[in-house]
Amino acid sequence: MLPIDLRGKRAFVAGVADDGGFGFAIAKALAEAGASVCVGTWPPAMGIFETLLSRGKIDASRKLSDESLLQFEKVVALDADFDTLEDAPQEIRENRRYRERGDFSIQGAANVLVEAFGTPCVDVVVHSLANGPEVKNPLLETSRKGYLAAMSASAYSFVSLVQRFGPLCRPGASFLNLSYLASERVVPGYGGGMSSAKAALESDTRVLAFEAGRRYGARVNSISAGPYASRAASAIGFIGKVVDYYVQNTPIAEPLEAAEVGNVAAFLASPLASGVTGTVVHVDKGYHAMAIPVDVEGATIKR
Repeated sequence: MLPIDLRGKRAFVAGVADDGGFGFAIAKALAEAGASVCVGTWPPAMGIFETLLSRGKIDASRKLSDESLLQFEKVVALDADFDTLEDAPQEIRENRRYRERGDFSIQGAANVLVEAFGTPCVDVVVHSLANGPEVKNPLLETSRKGYLAAMSASAYSFVSLVQRFGPLCRPGASFLNLSYLASERVVPGYGGGMSSAKAALESDTRVLAFEAGRRYGARVNSISAGPYASRAASAIGFIGKVVDYYVQNTPIAEPLEAAEVGNVAAFLASPLASGVTGTVVHVDKGYHAMAIPVDVEGATIKR
C-alpha cells in the first residue's frame, strides 16, 4: 500500500471563498491526507465565507471520511492583484470590505503565516486563482487594460506566490496551480485574454520548476482541469454547455468531479510525486487527447 501521507505538513490554498470550486476540493483532499490547511480568501467574499463556516452552512461539504469536519488553521485575506499593500490604490485600501482586513496582499498573506507559525512553515502552496474582467469579450474586442488585468490576476499572481512563499518552504515543498485546455486550444467565448493567461501560467510553471527547484528545492506543477460548473466558472456564461460537450466527447463519458482534481493535487503535493516537477497534468477524463467529436460518422466505438 502506498498511502498519500501529508501528516505534519502545512498547506496554503489561495483562492477559497466557498465550497463549490477546485480550491475547496483541493483543501479537503489535502486535509484528508493529514495536512493542516490555511486558505487565502478574496476580501470582498471573506465575510460571507466566514459566515458560512461559523453558521455551519457548508458543514456537509466539510465532512471528511472520518466524520470530522475540515478545519482551517487560518483564513487569510488575500487579493492576489497586489504583491504588497503599497501596491493597492488608496480607494481599495479604504473600501469597507478591505480596510478591516489588514495587509491583504500576497506578501501580507506570507507575513501572517510567518507571524503565526514561524519560518520555515509551509510545505504546499496552491494557486486556485483566476480573473478576467473582460472574459466575455472576444480577444479582438479585449482592451489592453482588460488583457493585462487577466494576466496579472491569473498568471503573474502565481509568480508572486512562489517569490514570496518560496523562502517559507520546508524541504520537499510543492507549488501547484490550476490551468485549462484553453492554454493550448481555442475555446470560443473564453476571452478577455484568459487563454493567454493560462498559456503564460503553464510556461511559468516550467520556468519556475527550474528556478524554485534550484533555489528552494521545491517542485512546481500545474493541473489542467476539465470544465466544472463552479460559481466562478459561471462567469463565462455557458459553462453548462461546455460540461455537456465534454461528457459527450471524452473517453470517460461522465462529468468531472471536483474531488478528482483534489485527489490529483494531493498526490502531486505528496512524497509519492517527488520526481514530478515542471509538468502539466490533465485531469479532464481524457478530453485533451481527442481530435474530433465522437459523433462524427464512423467515429463512435460501440460496446
